[in-house]
Amino acid sequence: MFTALEMMNQKPEPFEFYTAADLWTDAHTSERMLACHLDDSLDLSSRNAPFIRKSVEWITSVFTSKRNIALADFGCGPGLYTTPLARQGAKVTGIDFSERSIAHARKTAANEGLDIRYMVANYLDCAIEDRFDLILMIMCDFCALSPSQRKAMLKKFNSLLRPGGSVLLDVYSLKAFEEREEAVEYGPDFLNGFWSPDKYYGFLHTFTYQKEKVVLDQYTIVEAHRTRTVYNWLQYFSPEGLEKEFMESGFCIEAFYSDVAGTPFHTDSREFAVIATKR
Repeated sequence: MFTALEMMNQKPEPFEFYTAADLWTDAHTSERMLACHLDDSLDLSSRNAPFIRKSVEWITSVFTSKRNIALADFGCGPGLYTTPLARQGAKVTGIDFSERSIAHARKTAANEGLDIRYMVANYLDCAIEDRFDLILMIMCDFCALSPSQRKAMLKKFNSLLRPGGSVLLDVYSLKAFEEREEAVEYGPDFLNGFWSPDKYYGFLHTFTYQKEKVVLDQYTIVEAHRTRTVYNWLQYFSPEGLEKEFMESGFCIEAFYSDVAGTPFHTDSREFAVIATKR
Protein backbone atom coordinates (compact mmCIF):
# COMPACT_ATOMS: atom_id res chain seq x y z
CA MET A 1 0.00 0.00 0.00
CA PHE A 2 2.81 2.43 0.90
CA THR A 3 4.51 1.85 -2.47
CA ALA A 4 1.24 2.42 -4.31
CA LEU A 5 0.67 5.70 -2.48
CA GLU A 6 4.23 6.80 -3.19
CA MET A 7 3.74 6.19 -6.90
CA MET A 8 0.38 7.94 -6.84
CA ASN A 9 1.93 11.07 -5.37
CA GLN A 10 4.92 11.14 -7.70
CA LYS A 11 4.80 14.10 -10.05
CA PRO A 12 5.30 13.05 -13.69
CA GLU A 13 7.10 15.10 -16.30
CA PRO A 14 4.85 17.41 -18.35
CA PHE A 15 2.83 15.34 -20.84
CA GLU A 16 4.78 12.21 -19.86
CA PHE A 17 1.65 10.05 -20.19
CA TYR A 18 -1.29 10.36 -22.59
CA THR A 19 -4.56 8.61 -21.69
CA ALA A 20 -7.24 10.64 -23.50
CA ALA A 21 -8.72 7.55 -25.12
CA ASP A 22 -9.30 5.98 -21.70
CA LEU A 23 -11.68 8.78 -20.82
CA TRP A 24 -13.59 9.07 -24.10
CA THR A 25 -13.80 5.46 -25.24
CA ASP A 26 -14.51 3.59 -21.99
CA ALA A 27 -18.10 2.32 -22.10
CA HIS A 28 -19.12 3.79 -18.74
CA THR A 29 -17.25 7.09 -18.77
CA SER A 30 -18.18 7.83 -22.39
CA GLU A 31 -21.84 7.44 -21.40
CA ARG A 32 -21.37 9.85 -18.52
CA MET A 33 -19.46 12.28 -20.75
CA LEU A 34 -22.24 12.22 -23.32
CA ALA A 35 -24.77 13.00 -20.59
CA CYS A 36 -22.66 16.02 -19.63
CA HIS A 37 -22.47 17.10 -23.28
CA LEU A 38 -26.25 16.97 -23.61
CA ASP A 39 -27.04 18.81 -20.37
CA ASP A 40 -27.88 22.27 -21.72
CA SER A 41 -27.18 23.92 -18.36
CA LEU A 42 -23.57 22.75 -17.97
CA ASP A 43 -20.26 24.31 -19.01
CA LEU A 44 -18.36 21.08 -18.54
CA SER A 45 -17.86 18.77 -21.51
CA SER A 46 -19.49 21.38 -23.74
CA ARG A 47 -20.65 24.96 -23.42
CA ASN A 48 -24.19 25.64 -22.28
CA ALA A 49 -26.91 25.86 -24.93
CA PRO A 50 -27.33 29.68 -24.96
CA PHE A 51 -23.58 30.14 -25.46
CA ILE A 52 -23.50 27.60 -28.30
CA ARG A 53 -26.34 29.40 -30.09
CA LYS A 54 -24.51 32.71 -29.73
CA SER A 55 -21.26 31.10 -30.87
CA VAL A 56 -22.82 29.53 -33.97
CA GLU A 57 -24.40 32.86 -34.91
CA TRP A 58 -21.03 34.59 -34.60
CA ILE A 59 -19.15 31.91 -36.53
CA THR A 60 -21.74 32.12 -39.29
CA SER A 61 -21.52 35.91 -39.43
CA VAL A 62 -17.71 35.98 -39.55
CA PHE A 63 -17.54 33.55 -42.45
CA THR A 64 -20.62 34.69 -44.38
CA SER A 65 -18.45 35.81 -47.30
CA LYS A 66 -17.94 32.11 -48.10
CA ARG A 67 -21.25 30.58 -49.02
CA ASN A 68 -21.58 26.84 -48.44
CA ILE A 69 -18.16 26.64 -46.83
CA ALA A 70 -16.58 23.29 -46.11
CA LEU A 71 -15.69 23.01 -42.44
CA ALA A 72 -14.34 20.37 -40.10
CA ASP A 73 -14.95 20.20 -36.36
CA PHE A 74 -12.10 18.36 -34.62
CA GLY A 75 -13.43 16.88 -31.39
CA CYS A 76 -17.04 17.40 -32.47
CA GLY A 77 -18.59 15.31 -29.68
CA PRO A 78 -22.34 14.71 -30.19
CA GLY A 79 -22.61 17.42 -32.85
CA LEU A 80 -23.51 20.48 -30.81
CA TYR A 81 -21.72 22.70 -33.35
CA THR A 82 -21.82 20.55 -36.48
CA THR A 83 -25.61 20.22 -36.43
CA PRO A 84 -26.50 23.95 -36.32
CA LEU A 85 -23.70 24.86 -38.73
CA ALA A 86 -25.01 22.30 -41.21
CA ARG A 87 -28.45 23.87 -40.83
CA GLN A 88 -26.85 27.10 -42.05
CA GLY A 89 -25.80 25.39 -45.28
CA ALA A 90 -22.19 24.52 -44.48
CA LYS A 91 -20.69 21.28 -45.75
CA VAL A 92 -19.67 19.75 -42.44
CA THR A 93 -17.30 17.01 -41.30
CA GLY A 94 -17.09 15.99 -37.64
CA ILE A 95 -14.25 13.96 -36.12
CA ASP A 96 -14.28 12.41 -32.64
CA PHE A 97 -13.01 9.16 -31.15
CA SER A 98 -16.03 8.63 -28.93
CA GLU A 99 -18.23 6.12 -30.74
CA ARG A 100 -21.09 6.94 -28.40
CA SER A 101 -20.94 10.67 -29.16
CA ILE A 102 -20.68 10.11 -32.92
CA ALA A 103 -23.64 7.71 -32.82
CA HIS A 104 -25.72 10.43 -31.18
CA ALA A 105 -24.56 13.00 -33.74
CA ARG A 106 -25.38 10.72 -36.65
CA LYS A 107 -28.84 10.01 -35.27
CA THR A 108 -29.53 13.74 -34.89
CA ALA A 109 -28.36 14.42 -38.46
CA ALA A 110 -30.53 11.60 -39.83
CA ASN A 111 -33.59 12.84 -37.94
CA GLU A 112 -33.12 16.33 -39.40
CA GLY A 113 -32.15 15.19 -42.88
CA LEU A 114 -28.73 16.82 -42.64
CA ASP A 115 -25.88 15.56 -44.80
CA ILE A 116 -23.03 15.58 -42.26
CA ARG A 117 -19.98 13.36 -42.57
CA TYR A 118 -18.88 11.92 -39.23
CA MET A 119 -15.68 10.00 -38.52
CA VAL A 120 -14.92 7.91 -35.43
CA ALA A 121 -11.19 8.51 -35.19
CA ASN A 122 -8.38 9.95 -33.12
CA TYR A 123 -7.85 13.26 -34.88
CA LEU A 124 -4.13 13.12 -34.11
CA ASP A 125 -3.51 10.33 -36.59
CA CYS A 126 -6.60 9.97 -38.79
CA ALA A 127 -6.30 10.30 -42.56
CA ILE A 128 -8.59 12.87 -44.19
CA GLU A 129 -8.66 13.47 -47.93
CA ASP A 130 -11.11 16.41 -47.98
CA ARG A 131 -10.02 20.05 -47.96
CA PHE A 132 -11.71 22.74 -45.88
CA ASP A 133 -12.30 26.47 -45.66
CA LEU A 134 -12.62 26.42 -41.87
CA ILE A 135 -11.38 24.12 -39.11
CA LEU A 136 -12.81 24.28 -35.60
CA MET A 137 -11.34 22.95 -32.36
CA ILE A 138 -13.59 24.17 -29.57
CA MET A 139 -13.76 23.70 -25.79
CA CYS A 140 -10.00 24.15 -25.35
CA ASP A 141 -9.14 20.76 -26.84
CA PHE A 142 -5.87 22.25 -28.08
CA CYS A 143 -4.76 22.68 -24.46
CA ALA A 144 -4.88 18.93 -23.83
CA LEU A 145 -2.15 18.28 -26.40
CA SER A 146 1.58 18.14 -25.76
CA PRO A 147 3.92 20.53 -27.62
CA SER A 148 4.78 17.84 -30.18
CA GLN A 149 1.13 16.91 -30.62
CA ARG A 150 0.17 20.56 -31.11
CA LYS A 151 2.88 20.99 -33.71
CA ALA A 152 1.65 17.93 -35.58
CA MET A 153 -1.95 19.10 -35.28
CA LEU A 154 -1.19 22.53 -36.74
CA LYS A 155 0.77 20.91 -39.55
CA LYS A 156 -2.27 18.75 -40.29
CA PHE A 157 -4.58 21.77 -40.19
CA ASN A 158 -2.34 23.58 -42.66
CA SER A 159 -2.38 20.64 -45.07
CA LEU A 160 -6.17 20.26 -44.83
CA LEU A 161 -7.03 23.92 -45.42
CA ARG A 162 -7.59 25.43 -48.80
CA PRO A 163 -5.59 28.58 -49.62
CA GLY A 164 -6.79 31.35 -47.33
CA GLY A 165 -8.58 28.90 -45.06
CA SER A 166 -8.83 29.54 -41.33
CA VAL A 167 -8.63 27.82 -37.96
CA LEU A 168 -10.81 28.87 -35.04
CA LEU A 169 -9.96 27.46 -31.63
CA ASP A 170 -9.97 28.47 -27.98
CA VAL A 171 -7.45 27.97 -25.16
CA TYR A 172 -7.05 28.61 -21.46
CA SER A 173 -5.19 31.79 -20.55
CA LEU A 174 -2.35 32.51 -18.12
CA LYS A 175 -4.93 34.28 -15.98
CA ALA A 176 -6.66 30.92 -15.50
CA PHE A 177 -3.30 29.26 -14.76
CA GLU A 178 -2.70 31.70 -11.89
CA GLU A 179 -5.92 30.43 -10.27
CA ARG A 180 -4.83 26.77 -10.24
CA GLU A 181 -3.19 25.31 -7.14
CA GLU A 182 -1.74 21.93 -6.28
CA ALA A 183 -4.16 19.83 -4.25
CA VAL A 184 -5.21 16.29 -3.35
CA GLU A 185 -8.78 15.01 -3.12
CA TYR A 186 -10.03 11.56 -2.24
CA GLY A 187 -13.32 9.81 -1.79
CA PRO A 188 -15.32 6.63 -2.30
CA ASP A 189 -17.49 6.79 -5.43
CA PHE A 190 -15.46 9.89 -6.40
CA LEU A 191 -17.44 12.28 -8.64
CA ASN A 192 -20.68 10.43 -7.94
CA GLY A 193 -20.07 7.28 -9.92
CA PHE A 194 -18.51 8.97 -12.94
CA TRP A 195 -15.62 6.50 -13.22
CA SER A 196 -17.33 3.15 -12.83
CA PRO A 197 -20.73 1.53 -12.29
CA ASP A 198 -19.09 -0.59 -9.58
CA LYS A 199 -17.77 0.40 -6.17
CA TYR A 200 -14.47 2.28 -6.35
CA TYR A 201 -12.23 4.77 -4.60
CA GLY A 202 -10.95 7.82 -6.41
CA PHE A 203 -7.91 10.02 -5.90
CA LEU A 204 -7.34 13.35 -7.64
CA HIS A 205 -3.87 14.85 -7.57
CA THR A 206 -3.55 18.29 -9.14
CA PHE A 207 0.03 19.17 -10.13
CA THR A 208 1.12 22.55 -11.50
CA TYR A 209 4.19 23.22 -13.65
CA GLN A 210 5.15 26.87 -13.30
CA LYS A 211 7.83 26.98 -15.99
CA GLU A 212 5.75 25.24 -18.65
CA LYS A 213 2.40 26.77 -17.59
CA VAL A 214 0.84 23.32 -17.49
CA VAL A 215 -1.61 21.74 -15.04
CA LEU A 216 -2.20 18.02 -14.57
CA ASP A 217 -5.35 16.60 -12.99
CA GLN A 218 -4.31 13.02 -12.28
CA TYR A 219 -7.16 10.65 -11.44
CA THR A 220 -6.36 7.29 -9.86
CA ILE A 221 -9.35 4.95 -9.78
CA VAL A 222 -9.11 1.92 -7.51
CA GLU A 223 -11.63 -0.88 -8.09
CA ALA A 224 -11.72 -4.39 -6.67
CA HIS A 225 -10.32 -5.88 -9.88
CA ARG A 226 -8.12 -3.09 -11.24
CA THR A 227 -6.40 0.24 -10.61
CA ARG A 228 -6.08 2.78 -13.41
CA THR A 229 -4.79 6.31 -13.82
CA VAL A 230 -6.15 8.98 -16.15
CA TYR A 231 -3.98 12.00 -16.92
CA ASN A 232 -5.84 15.20 -17.83
CA TRP A 233 -3.20 17.67 -19.06
CA LEU A 234 -3.93 21.33 -19.75
CA GLN A 235 -1.56 23.82 -21.35
CA TYR A 236 -2.21 27.49 -20.58
CA PHE A 237 -1.29 30.19 -23.10
CA SER A 238 -0.46 33.83 -23.59
CA PRO A 239 -1.59 35.33 -26.91
CA GLU A 240 2.08 35.77 -27.83
CA GLY A 241 2.89 32.14 -27.11
CA LEU A 242 -0.07 30.87 -29.10
CA GLU A 243 0.73 33.17 -32.00
CA LYS A 244 4.32 31.86 -32.08
CA GLU A 245 3.11 28.27 -32.44
CA PHE A 246 0.75 29.21 -35.26
CA MET A 247 3.32 31.29 -37.12
CA GLU A 248 5.87 28.46 -36.96
CA SER A 249 3.28 26.24 -38.65
CA GLY A 250 2.52 28.56 -41.57
CA PHE A 251 -0.36 30.64 -40.21
CA CYS A 252 -0.91 34.32 -39.58
CA ILE A 253 -3.15 35.55 -36.77
CA GLU A 254 -6.23 37.46 -37.87
CA ALA A 255 -7.70 38.27 -34.44
CA PHE A 256 -7.98 37.30 -30.78
CA TYR A 257 -11.26 37.18 -28.86
CA SER A 258 -12.21 36.32 -25.31
CA ASP A 259 -14.27 33.35 -26.51
CA VAL A 260 -15.57 31.60 -29.62
CA ALA A 261 -18.68 33.78 -29.56
CA GLY A 262 -16.74 36.89 -30.60
CA THR A 263 -16.51 38.66 -27.24
CA PRO A 264 -13.80 41.34 -27.55
CA PHE A 265 -10.46 40.21 -26.18
CA HIS A 266 -9.62 41.21 -22.61
CA THR A 267 -6.45 40.38 -20.68
CA ASP A 268 -8.49 39.22 -17.67
CA SER A 269 -10.27 36.51 -19.66
CA ARG A 270 -9.76 32.97 -18.36
CA GLU A 271 -9.97 31.74 -21.93
CA PHE A 272 -9.42 33.29 -25.31
CA ALA A 273 -10.02 32.36 -28.93
CA VAL A 274 -7.99 32.90 -32.07
CA ILE A 275 -8.69 33.02 -35.79
CA ALA A 276 -5.57 32.04 -37.73
CA THR A 277 -5.34 31.98 -41.53
CA LYS A 278 -3.19 29.75 -43.68
CA ARG A 279 -0.43 31.76 -45.34
